[in-house]
Amino acid sequence: MSTISPPWPPEATEPAVRHPDAPAPGTVLPPHYRHCFGCGPTTPGGLRMVCTAGDGLTIDALFHVAEVHQGAPGLAHGGLLTAAFDEALGSLAALFRIPAVTGKLETEFRRPVPVGTTLHITATVDGRKGRKIYESAVGRLDAPDGPIAVRAKAMFITVEMEHFIKHGRRADEVRRVFDVNP
Repeated sequence: MSTISPPWPPEATEPAVRHPDAPAPGTVLPPHYRHCFGCGPTTPGGLRMVCTAGDGLTIDALFHVAEVHQGAPGLAHGGLLTAAFDEALGSLAALFRIPAVTGKLETEFRRPVPVGTTLHITATVDGRKGRKIYESAVGRLDAPDGPIAVRAKAMFITVEMEHFIKHGRRADEVRRVFDVNP
């Protein structure tokens, strides 16, 4: 896929299988939490990303780069671009209907992403091994077939709901969110 090393995914991964109750291709995924910086629709300065279930083990996501997302004048902040990829890659867990958290995330910036552009991100599951899900993504400027601006690879780890209840601030809210949107 890219020059990110080592080879991805690692050898000896297992085939990944989409859950039979996963959202159908073309389904817009609801925000997994209303206060999420990545997908929350009203979070001030948030990314407000929209993710759509794709075919197979893919997610398509859109990130509209606004003024509040800039680092250098007129350009998206690299950390916010990484956060956008974390959101898109993390949304792949919806295809397995299990919660997962970021274990490792690596980004490769190939060209600037100007304020006012839309980054089209396609995230794909590359393999699984035990609790680990290996994923990669590519972000293109202003169109699904536009020039590649950013690439990423990640390893997510599946967790039980107790992880969020134990480590989160609002246990009741965590239970309610994941009852609706696992």
